[in-house]
Amino acid sequence: MQRQTATPGTKAEERRKFLVLVSAGLASSLIMLDSNIVAVSLPSIAKTLGATFTEIEWVVSAYVLAFAALLLAAGSYADRHGRKLAMLAGLAIFTISSAFCGLATSALVLNLARAVQGVGASLLLTASLAVINHTFAGPERARAYAFWGACLGIAITSGPIIGGVITDFFGWRWAFLINLPICAALIIATYLVVEESSDHEAKKLDFPGIVTFSAGLFLLIWASIDGNNLGWSSSAILLRLVGAFVLLAAFYWIQTKEERPMIDFGLFRQPTFLGSAFAMLGYAIGAQVLIFFLPLFLQNSYGLKPAIAGLAMLPFALPMFLTPRFGAGLASQYSGRTLLTLGLSVTTLGDLLLYIFAEGGVSYPLFAAAMVVAGAGAGLLNSETAKVMQGAVPPQRAGMASGISATTRFVGLLFGVAGLGAVLSHGVNTRFVSADAVSGLDSNLLAQAARRVASGDLGGVIGMLGEPARESIRAAAQNAFAGGFGDASLIAAIAAAFFGLLTYALVRAADTAPNKAAKGEELAPAME
Repeated sequence: MQRQTATPGTKAEERRKFLVLVSAGLASSLIMLDSNIVAVSLPSIAKTLGATFTEIEWVVSAYVLAFAALLLAAGSYADRHGRKLAMLAGLAIFTISSAFCGLATSALVLNLARAVQGVGASLLLTASLAVINHTFAGPERARAYAFWGACLGIAITSGPIIGGVITDFFGWRWAFLINLPICAALIIATYLVVEESSDHEAKKLDFPGIVTFSAGLFLLIWASIDGNNLGWSSSAILLRLVGAFVLLAAFYWIQTKEERPMIDFGLFRQPTFLGSAFAMLGYAIGAQVLIFFLPLFLQNSYGLKPAIAGLAMLPFALPMFLTPRFGAGLASQYSGRTLLTLGLSVTTLGDLLLYIFAEGGVSYPLFAAAMVVAGAGAGLLNSETAKVMQGAVPPQRAGMASGISATTRFVGLLFGVAGLGAVLSHGVNTRFVSADAVSGLDSNLLAQAARRVASGDLGGVIGMLGEPARESIRAAAQNAFAGGFGDASLIAAIAAAFFGLLTYALVRAADTAPNKAAKGEELAPAME
């Protein structure tokens, strides 16, 4: 039976609004949690399923790819067919796919289920934001978004810790199966407390735009992930790249003909908006991607258990969570251009320190210092990138800007995972096969062992190559992974510096003047 709306201003209505906010915040947190909770579990997944590094890359990429590709379409669906319906549909899809992830018996099944999970996540995020926007107005809305952003910030930073504890004590499958009771509770809460709402002016879904963008992005990411293994000049990679170019060019042409396009490309002619998009890419590729690669490094190079590796992520996670509060004070004195450039500069420094310390084989406490610097840069960029992009467009176009902001961030993250993953894998393979500890071994066996080193299955490597040289092989594998991670960190630093220069050149100080009212306000440490 449909719930009767409480009278505005009554305690019952205030309680309902609070429950709506908690439901939307938890649903969105679940999305971000599942994007990085698996980071610490990847070596265990590789060992259980016998997965290669490319296959465990897809555990992350399949989820984020489906999520990023369908964000704009999911928002249109929620506007047209109802935000409550979209939220319930997203929760149902997320629940079922989580069960398939937890019960997967092969890397292929796991990755397909992760892609379906991303579909549910795209519906959940866009619908939860629209529900908050419909439920709250004025100062209430600002406070609601601050609460929502804090929920996401906690989820982003706690994901590796929770994932490590679950993997160590219950097994990696429970990183997915734990979603089932949580989603069941959220479905009940959403049905009971969320009012249905929709946009009566919303047009039909842009299916040609959805298909061309999603397929083009998929081919581009697929080529990026397999480029090193198959060879960048191979026919398979070239066909994927050509197909991606054709499909994305078709998407651009379709959007220019639409009355209400998913993306208004005219926005990118504004220097500040374009510069903020480059800053978003610099944040995703130079900083956010570390959430996925650092747990692998901590386990494979320092030999930490998953739960300990999750806790060892705190020097990166805490600054990422706390720095936006420091940034709120800076926003009252410095322009967005200055803060974005500062954030990308700190990120560049942090990535360079990670490169130097990984290559140097330093102790964990010294490496943790580099993580603090990298986390501080990520935290400053996390809120400032979205804030500058939103402020660069008229208020009536803020919804589209928000969609572009989220899509840009996650597309950048996809390329970061794919590109830096390729660099890491190549660095690991090159170092391991040339190590003295494995010299003279069969080249085919060595190539298979190197792929296991890259995926984090060091135990499997020792089993393949024999017990007599156990310690020397383990040391060679750990050094190889540290070197590959160092290579990836160096490329991340170069990317952050490059996008920092573009940001400084394009973002206008006058468009991003200091917000004198910002001092003392809390900026949400999460995606706008």
